[in-house]
Parts: sequence; C-alpha cells; structure tokens
Amino acid sequence: MGFINGIKEVAKSNLKRIVLPEGNEERTLIAASIINAENIAKVILIGDEADIKDKAGKLEISLSGVEIQDPENSLKTDIFANEYYKLRKAKGMTEEKASTIMRDPMYYATMMVKMNFADGMVSGAIHTTGELLRPALQIIKTGPGASIVSSFFVMIMKDISFGEDGMILFADCAVNPNPNENELASIAISTAESAKKLCNIDPKVAMLSFSTMGSADHELVEKVKNAVKIANSARPDLDIEGEMQADAALIDTVAKRKAPGSKVAGISNILIFPDLQSGNIGYKLVERLAGAIAIGPICQGFAKPVNDLSRGCSVEDIVNVVAITAVQAQ
Repeated sequence: MGFINGIKEVAKSNLKRIVLPEGNEERTLIAASIINAENIAKVILIGDEADIKDKAGKLEISLSGVEIQDPENSLKTDIFANEYYKLRKAKGMTEEKASTIMRDPMYYATMMVKMNFADGMVSGAIHTTGELLRPALQIIKTGPGASIVSSFFVMIMKDISFGEDGMILFADCAVNPNPNENELASIAISTAESAKKLCNIDPKVAMLSFSTMGSADHELVEKVKNAVKIANSARPDLDIEGEMQADAALIDTVAKRKAPGSKVAGISNILIFPDLQSGNIGYKLVERLAGAIAIGPICQGFAKPVNDLSRGCSVEDIVNVVAITAVQAQ
C-alpha cells in the first residue's frame, strides 16, 4: 500500500519513541517486535516485565531493543503522580488517589508523553476509545489552535478516480457525537491540516449534508452552512465548501449540475460528516461495500500525538498506526 509504505519510510528517517500501554496484549507484542525489527519507531511497552517476556517467549518473538516499563516499580511513577495531582487538584484530586491512578498503564503512558519521556502513544487493542481519551484529555489536552479533539480515517479506494488518486479523508468518524457549528468548523480545519502534513495532499474539503448549496431548508442544513462560514472566516487560505451532498462532492458530472463554479465539488479529497452517526456509518459502508481500506481512526487536536485502535485490530493495524503516530510526532 503506497500511503502506508511512504509513512513508514518517513517514520524511519527520524525515529520517535512511541509508548504502547497494552504491553501484555498478544497482538501488541507481535507488533512491537515488527516495529523494532523494521526500525519504524523506538517502542516502549508498559506492563509487568516478567509477564511480557514470558509471553514473548511463548510467541517466539524477539523484544531485544524494546524498552519495558512497569508502573508498579518504576522510579517515574511518583514523579508522574505528583504532576497529575498538580494538574487535577482543582478538580478534587488527592495525592493518594493520584498515586493509585498513575499505576494504571493508560495514565502512566499518557504522562510519559506529557513529560517528554515518549513522543506519542497508541492504545485501544483492549481498551475503549473513552478509556484512551479520558486520560489524554485530562493530561495532554488540546494543542494550539484546536478547540476540540477529533479523528479521521484515511480511506484507500479501489477506484483511484475518487479523491486524491483514490485517497479520501473522512472526519469525524470516532470521537464527537454531535458537533456544533464551531466544532464542525474546527474539525474541517484540523483535517485539512492533517491532510497536508500527513498525506502530502492539497486539501479540498466538502462539508456534507443532505442539501447542496441551498437545495433544502432545515436546521441541520443551517448548522453545516454556518460551520462553512466559520471555517472560511478562520482559514480563508483553505478550500472548504458546503453544504454539499456526497455525490456532488465526489462526482464531477453531478457537481457541474448541483454546484457549478465550486472549487471543491467533484474533486473533494476530504469529507466532513455533520455528526458521528453519519460519519461512522459512512466509513463502514465504504469499507465493506466498496472494499476500501480504512486506516484509523487517527486523532487530531491533541497537543501531542495520541491514537486509538479498534479492539478488533490486527497486528498490521497496530504497526500502521504506530508509524502514523511517529510521523505526527515529527
């Protein structure tokens, strides 16, 4: 796959430290071995060292060169707990509770990223999205210019006439259930920036709706229209248009009828869905019915790279997301 191969090569050019808090999980262990062998990133596994090494032996994989840290006996745990207490004491956090929480691999790994002991984090093979986002939002928080954290999928289509030689970014398909117009504008801008930095493409952003350029009148359509105005006002340098139906966004002949004169219609390489229901349904339909490869969800908006996995992920998925996270960290 061209996109992922390119990402891996970029990752190899400037190795970053990526922490995997699910260090005892079988797929994660195999992925760590591959990442280390292929020199994609410097992997840090979190968990009981004896248990991790025992499982690696049973799997007949090498973890030589892979760092392992156990929050139960790490010298960093007390340092992290103190930092977490300071971050959260206004919310009622106590020193004792902070010490207990920081023994959770998810919180420990997140604090590693916060305090520059790691450059990024990948989790989700056995944890939910909420279990990943909660410590990340508390500890790492959003970066400059980002009002919310969101996500996108890189969809690799079999038909290369769509998007950017078959590549289309879908957002937000994993994080925000019902973004308001300001949040929707932020998602569009963040995804356009991600497209430039990660995918090296000129973003053409379509803000999707069941209406195209005023063909329908409804409060849901108004939300998208207002989001477009906000995004254009904030970033007039970006091509962000809407509201737009999916066929007008993707198919040139339809675009000429429904949105003549548009700089985005018919050639969109980024689709911004109006809510999580439509985004999640949309990417899964395209993945299953069109045979597209869905890479993600890839988080954006955090001050430092944190990425989620599906609990149904494969070893290859973990390797790919680690490579993406490493490039984000660059």
